[in-house]
Amino acid sequence: MNSMEKTDVNGVPCTKRIKVSQGVPDQESDSADLRKVEDWLQPFRLSREKLREVSARLRRDLIRGLGKHTHHRAPVKMLPTFVRATPDGTEKGDFLALDLGGTNFRVLHVRVVEDQQKVLKMDSKICAIPQEIMLGPGEQLFDHIAACLSEFLESLGLKGLTLPLGFTFSFPCEQKDIDKSILIRWTKGFNCSGVEGEDVVGLLREAIHRRGDYDIGPVAMVNDTVGTMMSCGYRDRSCEIGMIIGTGTNACYMEEIKNVKRVEGEDGRMCINTEWGGFGDDGSLKDIQTEFDVEVDRKSLNPGVHAFEKMISGMYLGEVVRLVLIKLAQEKMLFGGETSEALLTPDKFETRYISEIEEDATGLDRALEILSELGLPAGQEDCEIVHLVCSTISTRSSELCAAALATIANRIRSNRGLDHLHTTVGVDGTVYKKHPKFSQRLHAALRILAPKCEISFLVSEDGSGKGAAMVTAVAQRLAAQSRLLEDSEGEDDEDEDEDEEEDEEN
Repeated sequence: MNSMEKTDVNGVPCTKRIKVSQGVPDQESDSADLRKVEDWLQPFRLSREKLREVSARLRRDLIRGLGKHTHHRAPVKMLPTFVRATPDGTEKGDFLALDLGGTNFRVLHVRVVEDQQKVLKMDSKICAIPQEIMLGPGEQLFDHIAACLSEFLESLGLKGLTLPLGFTFSFPCEQKDIDKSILIRWTKGFNCSGVEGEDVVGLLREAIHRRGDYDIGPVAMVNDTVGTMMSCGYRDRSCEIGMIIGTGTNACYMEEIKNVKRVEGEDGRMCINTEWGGFGDDGSLKDIQTEFDVEVDRKSLNPGVHAFEKMISGMYLGEVVRLVLIKLAQEKMLFGGETSEALLTPDKFETRYISEIEEDATGLDRALEILSELGLPAGQEDCEIVHLVCSTISTRSSELCAAALATIANRIRSNRGLDHLHTTVGVDGTVYKKHPKFSQRLHAALRILAPKCEISFLVSEDGSGKGAAMVTAVAQRLAAQSRLLEDSEGEDDEDEDEDEEEDEEN
């Protein structure tokens, strides 16, 4: 394992030890084992300089992903979303939202209230997707969705209305426009025939037309990260970044259209879905990947893909900790050199355990309970070491996330030629929301890595539902503005013609 500088991102010497005082690990332990473990964990600790390097590498990848001729080989895909504005507070009306991303899907009725600056979830319904439909013809799947939507509208007495719809479809797609998205491949256990390579909005509309008992208005396709940004953007007009740190991780932000080389136009901005989970898939993060990260990747369902995500997101953090604990036991630094069948079983050390063990008041007691459940002979010092491992690995996650977020914030500031940027990040995900220290560590590192950016954080409420409605509402507003502009231009032409005729008569 490589060695790193002996300070963390906040400049605190990493050689300081921990001891337990009133159930909470603290500084300056005399334990030789703890000192040994701290030194052994050094490769997980990233200095300020290393985090700045990571940020610079991501900056280069963002530019490659935006390029017309380089995006196809860029690990960070930088997908145009065709969302061309954030909410301005004038949006209003009733919308439908459809959220499909697993064995269940949700339909929602959402009301945007202008004078209250609120997005209200009026009603919602969860509909199951049976296994035979997940594996059957695509037409059958979309007929099932259309039927559930029909029942929902019937129950609310909304069938007579033609409401705009926000569609969150959480499968790999190539988005061609706000209302056109081509499915690249099925994931998550779906394998419906006749859908891959097709426009999912068109398939939904066809299914609704086959029924003939209701209709929908304009449709906006929404990525869940974009939904997070947009749901927060109605509450805070300065929200121009969306971030998810949960089972997986991703971010989006408002980029200048002139920099999005795959889309025509020079003026205005467009939301870009970075897909930053793929950062490092070209090997650019090998110098900070430990043997445990390599092992997690090797045994994952998608080896060689989403290197960055596997170092920081909830699906993988528990597994990294489990592998480290096994190695420490084998090195006779933990559990008296013993392991257990449970510890040797993949995914048995859940990511939520990390959050529970790092709680200040109850963490060490909970560590003892968890280790006992895993059949491990744990004493007080074992609990301290496990706490140290959890803290070290979750800190690396938060600081890598901060480095990536700093890249985006610094880019927005640079794009706009600002000395200082004030912006808000709409954020969602269980790691950010549930871990007791993740957010404060991320914020502290971000202040160092983006010193000229003042960044606030706003936790999303139901981003995939309300956010989908907001994307639709903003698209409606922009379309209306465009129509007004076209109408007024036509009237100006008529006025000019009349003026010319009057001049000729005179």
